[in-house]
Amino acid sequence: MPRTYHSINLNEPQQKFIRLMDDFEIDIFSISQVEKLVRKKIPHLNEIVENLVSKNFLSRIERGKYCRFNFRDEAVIGCFIAKEGVVSYWTALNKHGLTEQFPNTIFIQTATPKDEKNIFGVKYQFIHIAKSKRTGIANAGYGNHSYRITDVEKTIVDCFDLPQYSGGYAELIRAFSEAKLDSGKMIAYCEAVHNIAATKRMGYLSELLNKKGMKSFIRFAQEKVNPAYNLFDTQGNEEGEFVNEWRLRLNISKEEILGICNKVY
Repeated sequence: MPRTYHSINLNEPQQKFIRLMDDFEIDIFSISQVEKLVRKKIPHLNEIVENLVSKNFLSRIERGKYCRFNFRDEAVIGCFIAKEGVVSYWTALNKHGLTEQFPNTIFIQTATPKDEKNIFGVKYQFIHIAKSKRTGIANAGYGNHSYRITDVEKTIVDCFDLPQYSGGYAELIRAFSEAKLDSGKMIAYCEAVHNIAATKRMGYLSELLNKKGMKSFIRFAQEKVNPAYNLFDTQGNEEGEFVNEWRLRLNISKEEILGICNKVY
């Protein structure tokens, strides 16, 4: 049964628009999307929506984009305002249950540059990547609440590619240890991202932790090893043991890595 909105503050066109949102189960929208959905032009739609914003029935997200007054799904909003946006990095780690830490920033990966924004008190950071790196995308949610998110393997690869967006290296190592990873996907995503140093780090970790089902990935990573030495933790000090096989310098020791993963050395 349709809802009835009795309010001296809403005129008939405004009430009709709210009922339309109920009928089509719309919580977040742009003006053009609404008219495309109902397949007709709605007279004075901009004015109707802006009046509903002023009366706290709707909230403005950014120019031309709106949501119901109490709608605050951060993943949906982040993907909605970024062209082809994808929940990624630390935010995706949290969504996949690979970290208990909840980021203060929502990380959205996009192939189109976009400045960071603060919406309803939440900071959104948009990470611009090359289109060739745009892979490993899954869909989550449903209907008007759907959003895109990197799958587990792509999330891990992305975080090693740009660890400054991962919530800290120790947290990333722990997530890698706990994640169930598909070797084939890891290879494909490493090929797409094309970060040899990151591939070496993940190959070394897979071998050290004896990750189940990762033998083909370890072989792949070994084939990518180049002569240059890289720090294991990109943001750490120039110190630690050299591992010749992987051309890595362990500025986080084996014992520390295994301790982070709750494994015995």
